[in-house]
Amino acid sequence: MNAIAAAATTSTGEAVQFWILGTIAVIGAFSTILLKKSVHSALALAGTMVVLAVFYLANGAYFLGIVQIIVYTGAIMMLFLFVVMLVGVTAADSLKETLKGQRWLAVGCGLGFGILLIGGIGNASLSSFNGLGAANALHGGNVEGLANLIFTKYVFAFEITGALLITATVGAMVLTHRERTERAKTQREMSEERVRGKHLPPLPAPGVYARHNAVDIAGLLPDGTPSDLTVMKTLRDRGQIRDVSQEALADLKALEQRSGERLGREDADAVARGANPASAAENSEAAK
Repeated sequence: MNAIAAAATTSTGEAVQFWILGTIAVIGAFSTILLKKSVHSALALAGTMVVLAVFYLANGAYFLGIVQIIVYTGAIMMLFLFVVMLVGVTAADSLKETLKGQRWLAVGCGLGFGILLIGGIGNASLSSFNGLGAANALHGGNVEGLANLIFTKYVFAFEITGALLITATVGAMVLTHRERTERAKTQREMSEERVRGKHLPPLPAPGVYARHNAVDIAGLLPDGTPSDLTVMKTLRDRGQIRDVSQEALADLKALEQRSGERLGREDADAVARGANPASAAENSEAAK
């Protein structure tokens, strides 16, 4: 009689634990469905699962508590969280409704499930509370008792469940397998394809030495010809590369000379000095 009364009585520590962790679990559950970002919702759900695991451990269900942490929180939820983080689902993607009417359908299903749950709990009758102490002591512990039930009384259902999980795994691999339409390339062939037709040494710097350093001007090679490797492919495709060939430089020099002749000799020297200080100094000496 004392054992039954002790099992049905809640101690102060259990009450404090229940109200603190229960509040955290409810907040995490509401955060899971109210937060806008999927990553935050997954973290809130993981916190709720950890609290449930603590409840299992506190009530003597050690196996369920460890499975709740390792399988559900540590494996399934973390896998889902990593997938969401890698895919990069934003708040806009989460709020975008891809199927028409799915939100109202989800609300209806949630209300129906809540009504069934409340009705089931309201009609439940519990005259005495035994707890897990007697069940755990029957086989020497919680894990031992579960193992005895799984591999004796429910061994057929356990094997069927394992076969279904293996079949689902194999089916997922078959559905995602891509039939190869060509021969697999060897490592040597892939290396040759990566190297062939590309410039192995470091690319020359953009711009013309001592005249320009802009990225849209091709650098000059030792023979004076411009190199297309010094400008990015995007600018080449857009046709936004400035011409620095010998013909363009000669035209620019002739334009500067004509401008200098119109402005006068001194102004011409100033223009030439701004374009090329060395040649401007030579022109000034020759004029003297």
